[in-house]
Parts: sequence; C-alpha cells; structure tokens
Amino acid sequence: MPLSQNFINHIRIPENNDWVIFILLGCIFLYVFMMNIIERDASLKDFLLQKYFDASNNLPSWIITSCVTALTLSVLISQYIPVVPKYIADLQLFGYQLNKFGYTFLIVVFFYLTKSALGFLFYQSIGDGKKWSIFYFTSTKFYFILSFLLIILCVTHNYFPIDRNKMFLYYFSFFAFVFIFKVFFYLFHKNKILPQKWYYKFLYICTLQIAPLLLLWKLLFF
Repeated sequence: MPLSQNFINHIRIPENNDWVIFILLGCIFLYVFMMNIIERDASLKDFLLQKYFDASNNLPSWIITSCVTALTLSVLISQYIPVVPKYIADLQLFGYQLNKFGYTFLIVVFFYLTKSALGFLFYQSIGDGKKWSIFYFTSTKFYFILSFLLIILCVTHNYFPIDRNKMFLYYFSFFAFVFIFKVFFYLFHKNKILPQKWYYKFLYICTLQIAPLLLLWKLLFF
C-alpha cells in the first residue's frame, strides 16, 4: 500500500471573504440609519444638494460618512499591505493580534483623526474658525460619493476574477485622480470653504492634503 505521507491533496481551499461582505453590509446599514434618522428621511438628491444653512445634524453625518470611508478604504488597500510591522503584530489584546485589515484600519483612522484635528487648528489659527463647520459639511458630500465608489471597488476586488497585481496600478491612478479632483473641488466650491488668501490655500493644500498622504503611504507600505 502507498505510504500516507505520499498523498497529495489537490483540493483548493477558496479564500473566505465573508468578513468583507459583513463590513460592507454594516456600512450600508450606517448610511440607511443616517438618511432615515439623522437626515430625517431625506432623499439622496436632497442630501447632496442641501445648503449649509438649511441642513441640520451635520456633525453626526460627517462622523458616519468618515467611518464608512475609513472602513471601505481599509478593506480595499489592506490586501496590498506587505506585512504588519512586528512591533504591532507582537501586541495582543485578550489573545488577539491585529491582522492586515486591523492594522490598515487603525492607521487610516489615525490619519483621518490627525488630519481633522490639524484642520480645525488651522482654521482657528487664521481666525476663520466659523468656516470649519462649513468645510466639514461640504467635505461630507464628497466623501459620501467616494465611499460608494469604494464599496463598488471592494465588491469587484473580492468577488470577481481580476488580476490583483495589475489592479494595483489602476487603484493608484484612481486615487491620484480623486486627490486632484478633491483639491479643485475644495478650491472652487461655491461654499468658499478654503481661506480667501492664496497663501493660506497653498499652506492648507501642502500641509493638510499632501503631507498627510505621504505619511499614510509610508506607514502602510514601508
């Protein structure tokens, strides 16, 4: 009889992506809650086109939109993280340690919290603190649309047969376009969310848009 150690198992165990669909369903539930409860049954068109002075509950909507964006972005890019740093992987809580998604989500949340805090301090330091609430009200609409695009990309990436190595270049081009579009969106929006003086605008774009992205890239991929 052949020895048992010569047996080769040709059965392929498929990748389990159930965690992805659970996260995306949670994100959709958050948006349903936001539109029905926080925005008081507002339609999608009304939500996107509402004016600042006619809107209410702007802060909760901004927080929920930021959470959904952070979750979907982490789901998408965590699969390209080369490795979780050893000093992070060695940290355990109740016997659990961070995987690539957990590490990515932690870094993305840190990125958004730091950028938001610095943005608030920036507006306060230039004596234009009242414009900060208009800024995050306007940015909520931008990230709301972006998060839906990220949900579509997450579904495509995890549930369709694509070449993930080639897709990375497309993702990189997509996010580069989104960044450039966002800068022009902020510069020319009718709500005038950036400071009026050109050197403050230049300072904001360099220190609160470009520099944080470089830090995020370094933390995730180096």
